[in-house]
Amino acid sequence: MKLQIEGQQLRVRINEDELSQLLAGDALEAATRFALAFAIRFTLRLTAQDEAGFSGVADAWQITLPDVAVREHAARLPTREGLRFVLTGERAQDALVLLFDVDVRDSVRRRRPEP
Repeated sequence: MKLQIEGQQLRVRINEDELSQLLAGDALEAATRFALAFAIRFTLRLTAQDEAGFSGVADAWQITLPDVAVREHAARLPTREGLRFVLTGERAQDALVLLFDVDVRDSVRRRRPEP
């Protein structure tokens, strides 16, 4: 799982093995250690809710994605289009845009017939 933060946008990118784990009901977990300063843990899981969610504390993030939307997205692979969710904040400028996609290069390699 790869996370990319830019301003009020968080992009979550996974590969097909991780997608299989998610679709099987497992959560994906990762951590980043910032040298000796601190570490952040990330958990990604599917939810029965219609909306994506983000919760946790500064060093432990919980990201949830709608199961139905992720399964529909998986059925369209390979595609360069990902999923986009807007998570509201207290003020309009606090909204977080959550982007989710599956590594297309991995998808194409897996679906290409063997020579």
